[in-house]
Amino acid sequence: MHFEMIDIVISLCLLLGAVLYTSVGHAGASVYIAILTLFGLSSTVIKPTALVLNICIATFTSWRFIKKGFFDFKVLLPVAIGAIPFAFLGGYINAPSHVYKVIVGIILIISAISLLSNKSNRIDSNVHQPKFFLAMTSGAAIGFLAGLTGTGGGIFLSPLILFLGWSSTRKTSGIAAVFILLNSLFGLAGNYASVQNLPPQLPLFVLATMIGAVIGTTLGIKFYSPDAIKKALAMVLLIAG
Repeated sequence: MHFEMIDIVISLCLLLGAVLYTSVGHAGASVYIAILTLFGLSSTVIKPTALVLNICIATFTSWRFIKKGFFDFKVLLPVAIGAIPFAFLGGYINAPSHVYKVIVGIILIISAISLLSNKSNRIDSNVHQPKFFLAMTSGAAIGFLAGLTGTGGGIFLSPLILFLGWSSTRKTSGIAAVFILLNSLFGLAGNYASVQNLPPQLPLFVLATMIGAVIGTTLGIKFYSPDAIKKALAMVLLIAG
């Protein structure tokens, strides 16, 4: 298969994005969307490409974090129950982006700033199980946003879990990874017709992001402290915002 130099450059950018995002349990759809947009790929190609990359990366990331015990099924279950049908619905809808993208961007930037402020010092100090209905309704909102934006929803879920004290910083990475995998699968199912628009460069993009995922998950599992994870997550949210 013949690849242009621009495809190599895009792949290197995707690799770097995957390193940062997977270090905190995310798959990177928001940064993949940004990169592909900046390089001028068609909007009909970008959303399904980001979701396919998300599914590949989130599968690997979930396995690594669960294997290390950084996961809490009791937090994931109610959130996933609410999110899955709404991720499908959001993926089915092609809504005008000029309104919801501004709102989503503001929310993410505020979350990033909060993680770098004194508020973040309370994270990990009072961890408790979420109320089932609250977690389920929160999951529904996040799932819909994930499907609508073509992301896995981890950029919305991680700060919610941390600031509400539903899990520790390390376990939040694993919860987000599995949540992203589920949402991406159902988001793509809701927009199944879009898979015909997948680009011929997809195998190269998958390879690049998988290499990034190996590096990123190793950083998150073996080298990052909880404080480093919070700072990396703040950077992820800021970029996404």
